[in-house]
Amino acid sequence: MPQLPDPIAALGAVLVAPMAGGPSTPALVVAAARAGAVAQLAGGYLTADALRAQIDEVRAAGVEAFGVNLFVPNPHPIAAADYEAYARRIRPDAGEALPPLREDDDAWAEKLALVVEARVPVVSCTFGLPDAAALAALSAAGSAVLQTVTSAEEARAAEAAGVDGLVMQGWAAGGHSGVWAQGALPAEVPLEALVARVRAATPLPIVAAGGVARREQVRALLAGGADAVAIGTAALRAHEAGTGATHRAALTDPAFERTALTRAFTGRPARALVNAFLERHDAQAPAGYPAIHHLTRPMRAAAAAAGDASRLHLWAGEGWREAREAPIAEILADLTP
Repeated sequence: MPQLPDPIAALGAVLVAPMAGGPSTPALVVAAARAGAVAQLAGGYLTADALRAQIDEVRAAGVEAFGVNLFVPNPHPIAAADYEAYARRIRPDAGEALPPLREDDDAWAEKLALVVEARVPVVSCTFGLPDAAALAALSAAGSAVLQTVTSAEEARAAEAAGVDGLVMQGWAAGGHSGVWAQGALPAEVPLEALVARVRAATPLPIVAAGGVARREQVRALLAGGADAVAIGTAALRAHEAGTGATHRAALTDPAFERTALTRAFTGRPARALVNAFLERHDAQAPAGYPAIHHLTRPMRAAAAAAGDASRLHLWAGEGWREAREAPIAEILADLTP
């Protein structure tokens, strides 16, 4: 079976996925490394300076085997009329003072230059495929490049582009889906079946991710062709995670009974606990990332600060009930075969 690029190959079967917006912290990366696992800093939404500070903090702790995840520019543009209609739907009292439609590339060039300069050992890419120049720069810096894919077709394209390995993300994953095409949803296929499809399509190493919360799932995925497994939601309640208090509380609140894939919060499919905002607006939510993300961000920040889980993006995978409060070392030990 193909081996994952170093340094992942030497550090165990269970990795910690990057979780943008707060949960992934230098402390989480350092603690995971000391437990023998690779974890990643989440570059999404950070400034380049903030990401540099986090990289420096990890290295100051003596950790060299770590990764950084970047959002690749792959906007899902939205028509101005559709943006305004959704903005007025979720902010009916805004009058004429609607936020202007905003598109950006999450400071891709600056963050790419940073990870190249810093020679980050593992760089994972999400939302789309980097161009040839970006991949060449990362290769020259000695970085192993992992590409998030959601189908065999995306996996073949990533292999042709020259990436070093794949993160096969299933539909049960919490937070944003890495699906590339606008308007598409990840196929509702068990992760083991997706791994088998991708293994048949490419010899590249595979990290399986999405809804993994139990040791038997890890065993089955490794037996079924994955080279490693990544956990995300299972780490949200780790002591070292930066998950906000409102989000942490929701993960244990029996009032939340299910998750759903929705564009309501960001305009890109993401799995979250079903709350009042999702129920009210999911059916009308347009595809439009990052414009819808910027539109709802102030509301979500205010909800988090106020402890209002009804308007917050409560990212969670299908295994959210298995997440527990514990040091990440214990969580990893419980999951590692």
